[in-house]
Amino acid sequence: MAGLLSGLAGLGLGNLENAQIFEEPKEEKKEAKAEAPEIQEKDLILERTFECPVCDSKITSKTMKTGKAKLLQTDRDLRPVYEGIDAQKYDCILCPKCGFSALSRYFKPMTSMQRKLVRENISDKVQLHTFKDDIYSYEEAMERYKLALVCSIVRQAKASEKAYTCLKSAWVLRGWQEELEKTGADKAKIQELKEEEKEYLKNAMEGFISAKATENFPICGMDETTVDFLIAELAFGFGKYDIASKLVASILTSASANARMKDKARELKDEILVELKKNKG
Repeated sequence: MAGLLSGLAGLGLGNLENAQIFEEPKEEKKEAKAEAPEIQEKDLILERTFECPVCDSKITSKTMKTGKAKLLQTDRDLRPVYEGIDAQKYDCILCPKCGFSALSRYFKPMTSMQRKLVRENISDKVQLHTFKDDIYSYEEAMERYKLALVCSIVRQAKASEKAYTCLKSAWVLRGWQEELEKTGADKAKIQELKEEEKEYLKNAMEGFISAKATENFPICGMDETTVDFLIAELAFGFGKYDIASKLVASILTSASANARMKDKARELKDEILVELKKNKG
């Protein structure tokens, strides 16, 4: 069968009669993909400036960059877990001048009486430790949280603020445990942190129960359904199934509770029933 270019010899181009029309596709060299750099905690935080509501000093505090960290999961008691950073370590602001500390949502102007109480009971006595790391260690974070809790007590803050501070303190302690467990560190220390976490959670539960009875919603930015579920989850953890059952029932019959929250409530209800059967058996 004559080739497509046969007859070129008559044109003096016989050497091109068998020329290949299309070149063989060249195998593309695949460039090695550069591995994505590991996420560093220090890259997910920034220094923000605040004005202390007690001594009016301009201070800085490390905070997590909004929208930079990837949310991996949310624990049953609503603790958000992010990739590369424990966000809870950065939600407490401490004034190094006077020792006033509070969660970011409560680091705001207060009454003259509250300022006086903080100055007399905290500022005149506190001896702060100096930390110079690029990030907040768990030791530093817990020091800030404990100061926030005692400051809320001293200035007679609402039950909800004290409860929320206890809850977030428990979350920090849980993150600390998880970090130690990765390295197989001192089991005695991990157990100590577990016990401390339980104490904070117990006080958070009691505080939210009190807040629900005495304060208007939203409470700590949460609607009634969310607070009810949170209390139910905490109560379940402490074996207070009567409290948990009542709150779960109220969520399941609530017209304002969304489908997702009702699903979570049903799951908790099933677990409560399992535990109640065990106790009866």
